[in-house]
Amino acid sequence: MHLSVATTSVPGDLFDKLETIAGNGFTGLELNEPDLTGCAETPEQIGKRAADLGLTIDVLQPFHDFEGLQGDARLQAFQRLDAKLALMQKLGAKTLLVGTSTHAKASGDPEAIQTDFAELADRAGQMGLRAALIALPWAKHIRTELDALRIVEAIDSPHLGLALNSFFSLADGSRPARLRDIPGHRLFHVQLSDAPAMNLDISKLKSHFGVLPGQGGLNLAGFIRVVARTGYSGPWSLARISDTAQGSRDTYTRDGFRALVSLLDEVATTEPALDHPLSGLPGRVTPKGIEFVEFAVDKASKTALTDLLTGLCFRKERQHVSKSVELWRQGAINLVLNSEATGFAASALDRHGPSVCDMGLRVSDAEQTVTRATMLGAPPFSQPVGTGELDIPAVKGVGGSVVHFIDEKSDLHRVWDIEFEPVPRTKVHPPAGLRRIDHVAQTMRYQDMQSWLTYYTSTFEMEKAPVVDVADPSGVTLSQALSSPEGEVRLNLNGAGERRTFAGAFLADQFGAGVQHIAFLTDDILETSDHLQSAGFPRLKMPDNYYDDLAVTFALEPTFVERLKAGHILYDREGDTEYFQIYSAPIFRGFFFEIVERKSGYQGYGARNAPIRLAAQMRDTKERQQS
Repeated sequence: MHLSVATTSVPGDLFDKLETIAGNGFTGLELNEPDLTGCAETPEQIGKRAADLGLTIDVLQPFHDFEGLQGDARLQAFQRLDAKLALMQKLGAKTLLVGTSTHAKASGDPEAIQTDFAELADRAGQMGLRAALIALPWAKHIRTELDALRIVEAIDSPHLGLALNSFFSLADGSRPARLRDIPGHRLFHVQLSDAPAMNLDISKLKSHFGVLPGQGGLNLAGFIRVVARTGYSGPWSLARISDTAQGSRDTYTRDGFRALVSLLDEVATTEPALDHPLSGLPGRVTPKGIEFVEFAVDKASKTALTDLLTGLCFRKERQHVSKSVELWRQGAINLVLNSEATGFAASALDRHGPSVCDMGLRVSDAEQTVTRATMLGAPPFSQPVGTGELDIPAVKGVGGSVVHFIDEKSDLHRVWDIEFEPVPRTKVHPPAGLRRIDHVAQTMRYQDMQSWLTYYTSTFEMEKAPVVDVADPSGVTLSQALSSPEGEVRLNLNGAGERRTFAGAFLADQFGAGVQHIAFLTDDILETSDHLQSAGFPRLKMPDNYYDDLAVTFALEPTFVERLKAGHILYDREGDTEYFQIYSAPIFRGFFFEIVERKSGYQGYGARNAPIRLAAQMRDTKERQQS
């Protein structure tokens, strides 16, 4: 019996995955394309390594959004197909896994769909290959195996067959017997995947997925309004939530209170029938920007950080009047380096090593912000204030970090003029065009993500994006993005589990949650890249395979792709919007910087590039350890 496994389920870089698969008795594999595009070896080398280990590459996957398109979109779909088939020949793979289309513009015309798949089968056959069609339950038109089978049988080609996934077939409560009439010769590939048996009974759904208010997507505000208008005056109680969603039992009560009060207060603001839960609770605060990020460093780590900042074309502009604290600046970005032997930064250095220990947010009213945060359970923060220093309002955030609040109602916004003195200018590289902080990524344990989410969304006006899985070469990291209404402040919460993932290693090495990377925004990343090259910026190197795939995926001009490749720049596109990314080599046992450009209102974070970046970071880490 031939046993196969998907590379995406196996830890390590691609060659490590191949050895693990072969060493555990498998004779074949499904090659997940992000594992390939993140690999530095050529497709021919990958195929040879698999064969040397006694493995066959049974399937290359995934290939999506193919059928039912028109005009240039259809032409590009076939160009992508031809590129995948050519890649399969280099790899020695025989079957392409084709997922039914989720493309918004995909036509449901049966004749057009059949024509596309007939052409697919013909092109695959000409190259001695096959395609296996798998129906995705969330696809635009073809959602079941029987729908896909009708297409396969209508085309009647030995080069087009059916793929089945047990989860897709059974998770909705369907019985396996309905698949009994599928002809065996039409079936090219079968994936086995288990899951809890869920018949969507509401009691089971509640026990598995119940979360605190604000952590899910139900219209609880509307529910509260309806109940309040009945004249209800009894208690508003938190129902039991699932064990997996509740996170740390030590924080559940605090998080529950924070979530419940925030929700009731929000509804009471516009609903006269409901009383406010806490008298005098200020409204949620809209953060207007990140004023500063502060690093706790010692002598050695300060040298490493200043070398990296110099490569990013930052300048040391100010020195604290009485402390070993420096201000490095470019555009509206303020980075503070604190190497004091005493105080909060010193204690953070002792607990976590070199790390981000403090962040300052610009708000309309700093005192009001602290009042809301503390009324919702955040501990206030203060430390002795020296002569001539400002007492900046602050609270302790989740994980022991500190958040200071800067407003323009007092002298707080003049902190750089009051507490710092300019330093003499030295010869440095001109600025690289970095304008402001685009986003800050914080890494934490999986089970703490909901606690961090509740802290931010109950204190600030921030919108949450859906949680996404980020494929790490050694596992999976959960990621959830938060942003203020206009995008002035963007935060990424990354939940790490296994120690072997890049995020998990950072979490373990830093002895707790913290900021793992900071992204800077530029208006022209190609020009910025040239400046960084002149300054000697140590950037993270990306594999050639990524750029070969990029050219086909987005139909990019060869000269443009070469510019991206030369600068190790990652690229993404959604509709008419574009996103560019450059990463620094990691320091501080996993901390790194990112430079991004957003064109035409791109709102995401380049999720499709995350596996490529993570593979490159793992490769960089391995090379450093071996050198």
